[in-house]
Amino acid sequence: MDHLDSLCQELQALWDQHFPLSAAMAMRVASFERHQLTTHTALTPNTNIHKTAFAGSLYAIESLTAWGLLYLELKVAGFDASIIHAHGNITFHRPIRDDIFAQADFSGHESLFESLRESGKGRLSLQTRVWGATEALTEPAASEFDGLYVVRLN
Repeated sequence: MDHLDSLCQELQALWDQHFPLSAAMAMRVASFERHQLTTHTALTPNTNIHKTAFAGSLYAIESLTAWGLLYLELKVAGFDASIIHAHGNITFHRPIRDDIFAQADFSGHESLFESLRESGKGRLSLQTRVWGATEALTEPAASEFDGLYVVRLN
């Protein structure tokens, strides 16, 4: 097992133990590579009365995916920090009728590390996009989330 796999297992354990909602939603780390975190979530525990993905679940999935990406990037860079989800906005484009994949990308946000070195704190906005399992990740997203995260060194 390489270092990134170990960090992904650490993140999964953290979610399962300290974020009960993620376990109830059956949220799992699918992959972490090239500054992108992809998560997979079963549709079944996240449905609404229309048998599509529940909007509240999508918000939670997308905000946790961005939080998880930030957690992993900080660990890879050698920082021990606390992460707070300060604010988020979500836009729904179409319903999701099958398992849910969410993806967040850290590319272009490396200036956060300089801010942490200089002041011990930082903030950044991360975007997450969601697709249904039968859709290609190259298609337009079914939902898009923009979250503000505050980071402080421990």
